[in-house]
Amino acid sequence: MRRRDFLSATALAVPVFRMPAVFRAAASISVGTDSQPRLNVDVDITAAGHAIDRYWTRCVGAGRANEGLRSNWIEQLKLCAEKCGFQYVRFHGLFHDDMFVYREENGRPIYDWQYIDELYDRMLAIDVRPFVELTFFPKDIAHDEGTFGWWRGHGTPPKDFTRWAEIVGNFVKHCQSRYGQDEVRKWYFEAWNEPNLQGFWKGTQQQFFEMYKAVAKAIKQVDPQLRVGGPSTSSFHPDEATYQSLSLKKDISAKDYIGVESKGPWIVDFLAYCEKENLPVDFVAAHPYPTSYPIDSAGNHLEVSRPVSSTKEDILWLRKAMSKTRYANAEIHLTEWSSSPSLSDFEHDFPQEAAYIVKVNLDCLGLAQSLSYWTFTDLIEENGDAPTIFSGGFGLVNFQGIMKPSFHAYRLLNLLGNEELHRENGCIVTRNEADGQVAALLYNYPPEVLAAPPLSIGNPRIAEQTLVMGSDRTVDLRLRGLSPAKLYIIETLDAHHGFAYRDWQAMDSPEPPTREQTAELKKKAMATKKEPRKVDSEGVLRWTGDIPAWAVIAIYPG
Repeated sequence: MRRRDFLSATALAVPVFRMPAVFRAAASISVGTDSQPRLNVDVDITAAGHAIDRYWTRCVGAGRANEGLRSNWIEQLKLCAEKCGFQYVRFHGLFHDDMFVYREENGRPIYDWQYIDELYDRMLAIDVRPFVELTFFPKDIAHDEGTFGWWRGHGTPPKDFTRWAEIVGNFVKHCQSRYGQDEVRKWYFEAWNEPNLQGFWKGTQQQFFEMYKAVAKAIKQVDPQLRVGGPSTSSFHPDEATYQSLSLKKDISAKDYIGVESKGPWIVDFLAYCEKENLPVDFVAAHPYPTSYPIDSAGNHLEVSRPVSSTKEDILWLRKAMSKTRYANAEIHLTEWSSSPSLSDFEHDFPQEAAYIVKVNLDCLGLAQSLSYWTFTDLIEENGDAPTIFSGGFGLVNFQGIMKPSFHAYRLLNLLGNEELHRENGCIVTRNEADGQVAALLYNYPPEVLAAPPLSIGNPRIAEQTLVMGSDRTVDLRLRGLSPAKLYIIETLDAHHGFAYRDWQAMDSPEPPTREQTAELKKKAMATKKEPRKVDSEGVLRWTGDIPAWAVIAIYPG
């Protein structure tokens, strides 16, 4: 993910530098239109629909492998898998020293798979598969020239990748022996994480390409049907000239990025290298965080939210880049994504995040095979533990297991069927092919806010300001062709329902909460508003009302 302690070295000639002492999020909020058209939706649910891939359930992120050996991690993953439908989970550090996979004695390799086995056994027992990220180098083959995180992940490449390829190959063989060939063929193998960032990869672009070559060949040698991909680079950026132009502006906001094309770092070069070397690329991976990092007129490095449309635009750019290569039909996995890659962005804890998740996933429907939210839990220790139980952490669920609005966004998305009957900005109506059940989502991402939720790093002030921005949207929804008297539930997620941060504030923000307070917060976190409604005698379910800014409303059988 894109973090505030280092920036990317891209192939677009954007300058490479470490974050200076003066670094801040852009404070301005781009303002758009101040009104919304009425949303009129009239759907005959007996009409033909078309199949959709519920790709939002495919994968979700987590911190590092060793954290998965803790009981609260696996409990939260089980909850998210059951309620949100997640099928895969991806995390760093599978080969890090705290997993004790590999060591050398007198130059002789020694393997120990026990920790990986324990983690994978737990995951598979709750029907969640690994999306395997192949990091970091074991200490005994790595250089100690800089590491990532307080737990010191080794990202400096060894002199050659022969031993690393052997380790990866033996790992794959072990997994096939333990879990079976058919099971492992359902997994994905991602060659590294964000090699364009100095924190994760201490080598050059060419060294990364050579490493990918070694790993891809090692995996395919074990089983040609296994899926391998990359380059998993972070964030999308304008070209150098546009970047420099943005840097000259006095106040930079999402408005300045409207119509500006951003490109994924290293992706074009990576695909060209793989074509030249005749390498397999079963999937292309990238991390389309909707943020950018220009320099303001005072020389400060900023973190700016781009427009809410930027994720879709980034994916379209990626598809276009792939179409010019032999990998045009490869799968696309966006293996990290959220409103920002900051560990302390309070937008992650607010209802804005939920509306953003729903809007972007529906806007990008059919464009990728996964858009993996980073992360399902706040139990992520990149910078140690969080300073408070709500501090803008990445998770759908906080450390104590208290659900955030973002959790509900995925839970409500998971209620949708696999056939689309109607979709437009603010609404989708679906049907489940298996049983004919109909479900709909309404959401209000207000046009008054042009950006992906404006960054609120280190302080909830911007998040609070954004929460009260935006107009209500009047909706008139009619679903026709239903069974008369059938019961439906109208469930609302908004600033007053399912917003645990506000309930915690009402308790005077206890740090940490007692066991009783934690139990109460968990209960309140799940207290969305639920209203029963029956289909009328003519087989019509009608809902008319105003959807507040940032609200999400689900309509599904009771």
